[in-house]
Amino acid sequence: MANLPVIVGFGGISPAGRSSGLNGYRRLVFESLDLPKRINTLQNLGSLMGRINKDSDGSWLWDKNTVLDIEKCLMENTLDLLNGTLVRKLETNLFDPSQIIQNKNFKLIANNERGMQFSILNKSLPQVLPKEWRFLSNNGETTSFNVSQSLQVNLAQFSQSPVNTAGQLPTGFDPASLYASRNHPRGLQLTVFGASDALDSMGIEWEQIREKVAPDRISVYAGSCLSQLDINGNGGLLQARLRGKRVSSKQLPLGLAEMPADFINAYLLGSMGTTGATQGACATFLYNLRNAVEDIRRGTHRVAIVGTSEAPLTPEVLEGFCAMGALADDAGLRTLDGLSKDAQINHRKACRPFGENCGFTLSESAQFVVLFDDQLAIELGANIQGAVNDVFISADGFKKSISGPGAGNTICMAKAMAATRHVLGEEKFKNRCFMQAHGTGTPQNRTTESAMFSRLAKEFGIKNLPVLAVKSYLGHSVASSAGDQLMATLGVWQDGILPAIQNVDSLAQDVTSQNLDFVLEHRNTGTTAFDAAFLNSKGFGGNNASASVLSPTVTKAMLQRRHGKKAMKTHETEHLKVQELRESNQVKAREGSTAPLYRFDYNVLDDQALCFEGDAINIRGVAPSVSLTPSSAYDDMID
Repeated sequence: MANLPVIVGFGGISPAGRSSGLNGYRRLVFESLDLPKRINTLQNLGSLMGRINKDSDGSWLWDKNTVLDIEKCLMENTLDLLNGTLVRKLETNLFDPSQIIQNKNFKLIANNERGMQFSILNKSLPQVLPKEWRFLSNNGETTSFNVSQSLQVNLAQFSQSPVNTAGQLPTGFDPASLYASRNHPRGLQLTVFGASDALDSMGIEWEQIREKVAPDRISVYAGSCLSQLDINGNGGLLQARLRGKRVSSKQLPLGLAEMPADFINAYLLGSMGTTGATQGACATFLYNLRNAVEDIRRGTHRVAIVGTSEAPLTPEVLEGFCAMGALADDAGLRTLDGLSKDAQINHRKACRPFGENCGFTLSESAQFVVLFDDQLAIELGANIQGAVNDVFISADGFKKSISGPGAGNTICMAKAMAATRHVLGEEKFKNRCFMQAHGTGTPQNRTTESAMFSRLAKEFGIKNLPVLAVKSYLGHSVASSAGDQLMATLGVWQDGILPAIQNVDSLAQDVTSQNLDFVLEHRNTGTTAFDAAFLNSKGFGGNNASASVLSPTVTKAMLQRRHGKKAMKTHETEHLKVQELRESNQVKAREGSTAPLYRFDYNVLDDQALCFEGDAINIRGVAPSVSLTPSSAYDDMID
């Protein structure tokens, strides 16, 4: 009997804001929210962006000025707050897109027979002098040289980025200022914030979980696709010599792609269980989710923290994708909209999945989910947000182009749909599911993915499958893109609004729409309209992953069937305390009085903290113990 991986917590940070408490999702459907939920969403954004906070006397401050009516203030500044979210024109907090530095090689030619003379500060002299440099003199501060004919030099140049649009975290949000970040790469800053947000969303103290679950039965799977590419990670490591800087001792280790998992273990949880990261290009979130699902289903682990953190907004990454012709650059957007060279681009509308489009929009995001096995979820009164039925992965086989789509995505999505049908039954499967498309906003994706969805819907007898594409709001966060999908999916089950595919008034002519229902306007369906969702991801190299995710209603029904009504009654009682703490954490977040969990140099253990007692290892300050009693699947093959 397999354990059910129950979703008990979810959090993170994206261009839509904080993920916990449905805040990120509600930014997507803001126009369809009732007034209290709008106020709540604006308050969360204002706090996150540093615009509002509570003074020590309990009064509200807006931009550090006292406000008598905070709700009125928020409504008056609604547009200001919303404009600092989602896909938009590149801001200058990470780099200035109008002043991108690059070195260009120049050849200086002497204009007379005597050659060319120049001087260099002694402290700046190269360790190995070029052989064509001839020494002339040294005055103690500078050294003079002569070259006979020419001199090769690299001079700093500045250029304008051809791409000026991205999915950026809310304006003013600086994760480094929220804890002792110590020059952490931005991706790790987002990890600390996002994973903390997910843990807070549970409404269960981590110490309570540690008292209940053995340390080796907790797993953490978290990483990135592109690694940490800013100046504090691999970017700085590779650029140091070209920039005339020294390589730091932190850049190499902190630049590793699995470092998000390492940070969660070392500085948030103190976890000693299974850890790692599986990379699958743009499907990385689902690759890691699959690892966690397998752990819980097999019973080897009872708790899993899964997530990805991607911070790809660097000039180099933008240039790399642009060179591939993959990004929606300014020139492409002008051509698409028939604008003149000097006309103002609507950067908000850059990403247009399944509409007339010209490329995807790069984004930063960190999304994390907490899974319990079904028994633990009931015992602790956990908030049941849904369950992961299964995750499937398929390669493309032989490929002509490493970046082009292939047949593997059809296989893994077909498996996800078949697995969902098996749980729901034929009728509910055909009428109560929706699709979270990869939906990058490229011409190739709109044709291939829509054709695949249409074919599968026909093969499975679905006549009108709703299709969503959240990248139209958030952009493409690479490793975190399926995490963005999951954030929106959980929101649909809580608030009952399908977010429209933004920026698309009509489908492109080459989009296949038979048996599909592309949601082009927000649709209020109610919280019980859907029983399951399909999450689709695919990435360069033939990395394809599809997930089957079950609604809270279906999950609770499954739990009652296995554990009985009495157990569910007990869960309801325990859940009251959980709900109280969850709400308290959300209030603190709205008021700007919360901080990420970060425990540097806290309760550090060494080998001496371990005590062997029979078939167990006791760890100082940690309970329960680690069991050494083998559990072999090969007992029938051994004496």
